[in-house]
Amino acid sequence: MSRKPALASQSAHATGTTRASAVYDALRTDILHGGFKPGEKLKVEAVGTRYGVGASPVREALNRLSAEGLVTRNDQRGFSAAALLWEDLAVLTDTRCKVETIALRESIHARHQAWEDALVLLVHKLSRTPRSLASSHYVPNPEWEALHSEFHTRLLANCPSRWLRDFCATLSSEAYRYRQLAASRNFSKRNEFSEHEALFHAAIEGRADDAVQLLAEHYMRTTTSVSENARQLQID
Repeated sequence: MSRKPALASQSAHATGTTRASAVYDALRTDILHGGFKPGEKLKVEAVGTRYGVGASPVREALNRLSAEGLVTRNDQRGFSAAALLWEDLAVLTDTRCKVETIALRESIHARHQAWEDALVLLVHKLSRTPRSLASSHYVPNPEWEALHSEFHTRLLANCPSRWLRDFCATLSSEAYRYRQLAASRNFSKRNEFSEHEALFHAAIEGRADDAVQLLAEHYMRTTTSVSENARQLQID
């Protein structure tokens, strides 16, 4: 477990968040991006050393992540990064399709000019940002990942229920871990931008039925690709 820079000065100067919140943000990012492998033990002392903080903020961060499902709390055995169960991926995708299509319909119903303008800019940026930093094999592009996440979040942003939006975000984080673990091992030639572009046009044009179908198909394609990659590489 390599050591990361201390977070104390970062939270004080950059964001003003508490030290526990800074640890939470850093640990959550590392779990999502594979810095901690599924099932890997998260010892309080070792995590504190990694981020240069004491035990108290680490425990608080671990408890928050446990509530979100990214960390597993084991009685008498401490914490670990949540395991990925490949047999759960189909259920996860089905749940995303059911929940996010509700949020998307409501978001489209409440669409406004500022929302459309924000999506136009995001789609333009996605069109100019490569999915992978290498053309011959998959190398994660942090800029694309950030734009991709923002695009899907923005699509649902007008949904009036913050509980529904938060649940969608939790499901998205779970799906991201599966996608990254497989994609990092098997580069895909899929043209994801065309899927995002079609979804974008349906949304801003108010074609809710088309938009929810395109969103569901988008997630199903991703799940199929991830599952195939997992089987090929014997990581399922």
